[in-house]
Amino acid sequence: MHIHILGIAGTFMGSLALIARQLGHRVTGQDQGVYPPMSTQLEEQNIKYTHGYHLADMPKADIFIIGNALSRGNECVEEILSKQYTYTSGAQWLSENVLRDKWVLAISGTHGKTTTASMLAHILEYAGYNPSFLIGGVVEDFGVSSRLTDSNFFVIEADEYDTAFFDKRSKFVHYHPKTLVINNLEFDHADIFDSIKDIQKQFHHLIRTIPSDGLILSPENQQAINEVLEQGLWSAQKIIPTEQLHITDMGTSFKVESAQVDWHLLGEHNMQNGLSAIYAAHHVGVPFKVACEALNQFKGVKRRLELKHQTDKFTLYDDFAHHPSAIQTTLSGLRNKVGRAPIIAIVELRSNTMKSGVHQQTLVDALKEADQVFILRPSNSDWNIDTLFKDYNLFNSVDELVDSLSRLQQGHLVVMSNGSFDDIFNKLIKNL
Repeated sequence: MHIHILGIAGTFMGSLALIARQLGHRVTGQDQGVYPPMSTQLEEQNIKYTHGYHLADMPKADIFIIGNALSRGNECVEEILSKQYTYTSGAQWLSENVLRDKWVLAISGTHGKTTTASMLAHILEYAGYNPSFLIGGVVEDFGVSSRLTDSNFFVIEADEYDTAFFDKRSKFVHYHPKTLVINNLEFDHADIFDSIKDIQKQFHHLIRTIPSDGLILSPENQQAINEVLEQGLWSAQKIIPTEQLHITDMGTSFKVESAQVDWHLLGEHNMQNGLSAIYAAHHVGVPFKVACEALNQFKGVKRRLELKHQTDKFTLYDDFAHHPSAIQTTLSGLRNKVGRAPIIAIVELRSNTMKSGVHQQTLVDALKEADQVFILRPSNSDWNIDTLFKDYNLFNSVDELVDSLSRLQQGHLVVMSNGSFDDIFNKLIKNL
């Protein structure tokens, strides 16, 4: 079968493309604004795609999978509707063709989904479960963001973003997990949700799909999650216990039951991600000791405080920052590790929530751990960025920003964006 994916270079759709090809399908696609690591993965897997949504590039296919970035008015979408071609969403295709016979372990929440899902897949692999997975980032331990095996277990990053222009439910409603982790719950995706209650409604719909012998895992003292659970609960629930995090020469450590995790990752947020993965793995039978041993060897995920370049004066990191809370936890974790050494945050306000101005003061507070902040002005925003960030360095172009950074003497530079940031790393590394 020939499957053509519109929006193939997105983190979800690019991962889906790999699974579709593993099932023996011919897979092609189209996208725009393509950038690593997903573009690199598609090229390494020899999956062909064209740039832009030009009708001339759209082949005849047996089925079209349409990403949620496309809407009415797109010429490929209009052609599919006019000619009555067979089409579906990525989440529905995955549900119908892959997940229906699997024990699905879903990782949801505003932050930490990719990292937690990666940890869980790594634990299950270490324990001999040979899991399938689909994750919104390239997992260093596997070198890919998805794979399909003959295992009964499937780990998936369960995103609350909407499914497609023709299906406005959250993608995760299609997955029907037996093990569900809700890491946290905050307001995000201001382009499709009006309030936290809108998001909670989607989580309530997800919980309605969990079987009575399933399990919901969440941290303690999370009011927004508790409000969802109070709307109805038909399966078991477990509160993940809080542990004490310790700074080590390598990174951090914490105990779980009678075992211990001692790894290179930083921050309370990564400990929470690790605990979620450990308890999710325990639900399918992995002993705590084995899960901790696995995490001691966990390499990480690309674009999660990923070390990109290091000299005797500078350390350069790439961090997939899409929300103030994610920024704050990343910078706090780094601060605990580097002590009084200068931290320079380099921020692109790219996500719809960040650009909307919903979290203005929260964003300012999130950046307080940095000694200096360099911000690229978004091209379209309807709030006064200059007033809010009057104490920070603001720039209209990446080239201007990089030129200013080249005058720094030393420090830990953290590039924070959920996009390509106009090839900033190649420009920065050349200057540093």
